[in-house]
Amino acid sequence: MKLKQRVVLLAILLVIFIFTKVFLIDNLDTSAANREDQRAFQRMLSGLRVALDPRLEHTLQSPWEIAAQWVVPREVYPEDTPELGAVMHAMTTKKIIKADVGYKGTQLKALLILEGGQKVVFKPKRYARDYIVEGEPYAGYDRHNAEVAAFHLDRILGFRRAPLVVGRFVNLRTEIKPVATEQLLGTFMTVGNNTCFYGKCYYCRETEPACADGDIMEGSVTLWLPDVWPLQKHRHPWGRTYREGKLARWEYDESYCDAVKKTSPYDSGPRLLDIIDTAIFDYLIGNADRHHYESFQDDEGASMLILLDNAKSFGNPALDERSILAPLYQCCIIRVSTWNRLNYLKNGVLKSALKTAMSHDPISPVLSTPHLDALDQRLLSILATVKQCTDQFGPDVVLVEDRMTLSHL
Repeated sequence: MKLKQRVVLLAILLVIFIFTKVFLIDNLDTSAANREDQRAFQRMLSGLRVALDPRLEHTLQSPWEIAAQWVVPREVYPEDTPELGAVMHAMTTKKIIKADVGYKGTQLKALLILEGGQKVVFKPKRYARDYIVEGEPYAGYDRHNAEVAAFHLDRILGFRRAPLVVGRFVNLRTEIKPVATEQLLGTFMTVGNNTCFYGKCYYCRETEPACADGDIMEGSVTLWLPDVWPLQKHRHPWGRTYREGKLARWEYDESYCDAVKKTSPYDSGPRLLDIIDTAIFDYLIGNADRHHYESFQDDEGASMLILLDNAKSFGNPALDERSILAPLYQCCIIRVSTWNRLNYLKNGVLKSALKTAMSHDPISPVLSTPHLDALDQRLLSILATVKQCTDQFGPDVVLVEDRMTLSHL
């Protein structure tokens, strides 16, 4: 064989090799990842129903110790949680041994210590399920049921970045007042035949108390994250100004995402993709109030964006606040795993899954039907937004492979 023919043959073989690697091997890898996404989705669906059962597999540990061991830099709880029901049962039934005013913030809450020393945040019911919160998308009081629904949506989306939340009924007269601090006790009052309290917070007013039905108050309890994982607060790059007539930069600068990508911790690591996951999560629940967010301290951008304080959600099922999706449509990137999960949830699956997940909660039904219907409609808007991005930039640019190994010791 002549030298020229050998060179041509080698060139052809090289092209075939490159073609095989890029188009066949890479596609096999992608297919394997997609198959794992599908298997993870099926596992999630099979574990949706969380019966509140006090039995623990590890009888030498308390439910609080088990939940504390779940937390790692990229997850609050693992995918496989056979003892989730036992932990949530403890959250909704364990004796309250101390009650205090809530931690610093704008909205009414109480900090409870449960038997065994576990802290939980109690948010009281302020609205009926079918009440429509009018006005700005961040208007109104916190919604306790929104915290419950958001936690289960976090499970369904496969993020696992929201602290555990469950509904609970408490007797203010017999369970709270006898163990309340003087500061909290001083905010109690009686309105008609109902026991009420207004707590201590930026917007807490004696004229706007939260009232029980007689002595029984419905609310949600959120599990406090372990103290060994201190939190760090960050300004959200797509936060609102909350001032009439003053726009944030992202609201008028079409190239804003390019500027964000040049700043730490969004210039490397998973944080920007976490921001986009969170925008999708917030758009689905109607939460336009994430002006700050928390991660674990000293993480250098590697830990997750923790989905805390989701109570400014599910206020108005008829309002789809598209600006919540700004990180998605301005950056035009999304995790492949998130994209796959969203597609699996089409055609009414999301609504059905969330309804099933919340069915065992003590305050069920957690959401009214219009709010469940709104989730499916908002999902279609998210999918359409991603399609616009892929049409403009191509799927290779928009769909980002970012699967991080998560370990639970």
